[in-house]
Amino acid sequence: MDELIFKIRKELNKNIDGKYKKGAYRFFKEQIKLYGVRTPIARKIARENRIKDFKKIIQISEIFLNSGYFEEGIIAFTMMGYFKGDFDKSTFDLFENWMDKYVHNWAWCDFLSTDLIAACIENNPELVKDLFNWTDSKNRWKKRSAAVSLIPHGKKGRFLSEIFRTSVKLIPVRDDMVEKGVGWLLKEASKAKQKEIIEFVQKHENEMTRITFRYAIEKMPKNIRIRLMKKQV
Repeated sequence: MDELIFKIRKELNKNIDGKYKKGAYRFFKEQIKLYGVRTPIARKIARENRIKDFKKIIQISEIFLNSGYFEEGIIAFTMMGYFKGDFDKSTFDLFENWMDKYVHNWAWCDFLSTDLIAACIENNPELVKDLFNWTDSKNRWKKRSAAVSLIPHGKKGRFLSEIFRTSVKLIPVRDDMVEKGVGWLLKEASKAKQKEIIEFVQKHENEMTRITFRYAIEKMPKNIRIRLMKKQV
C-alpha cells in the first residue's frame, strides 16, 4: 500500500504545471493545497494505478484525503468510483464521515456528491431519507451535498418530491454555496421535469435569492425566463 501511495505521489510531482497552479487558486474562496496538476491528469493517474481491493482503496483514500492536497482527493474519489456496485449503507456512512472530516472546498463536495453519494442512493433508494437529514447540518458542505447529490437523479426525472422537499428546506439558507447548489439542482431537474420545476420556481421565487433563482431558470425556454425575470425586477 505504501508503495502505491509513493508511486502516485511521485507521478503527481512529475506532472506539476506551474502556470496552471498559479491560476487554479482563483477558483476557490477557501484555502486550498495544490500540487498544480490538472484534474484530467490526476484522474488518469488514478486509472493507471487502479487496484481491485475495495478495503485497501478505502484506506488509501483516507490517507490521500487527510493530506489535504486537492489532487490527492480527486484521485481518492476516482479510485472509489470503480466500486460503485458495492456501495451500501455503510459506504454512505463512510462518505458522511468524509464530508464532515475532510471536505473543505466546493469541488471535493461536488465530486463526492454527484459521483459517489449519488451512486449510494442509486443502489439503496431508501438512503435519500438519510441524505435529507443533512439539510439540518451546521456543515455548509453537507447542506450543499443534500441538494447536489440528487442532481444525477433529477436529470432522469427521479426523486422529484425529495428534490422539492430538499429545495424548500434549503431555500432560506443564506450561503452562496448552498444557494448555488439548490439552483443547480432545480436547473438540472428541469431538463426532465420542466413543467413541474417551472411551477415550483413560480411558487417559491419570492423566497429564493437571486443566485438560486438565476441558476434554476437557466435552461428554461427563453420566453419563460424573460417572464419570470420580469417578476423579479
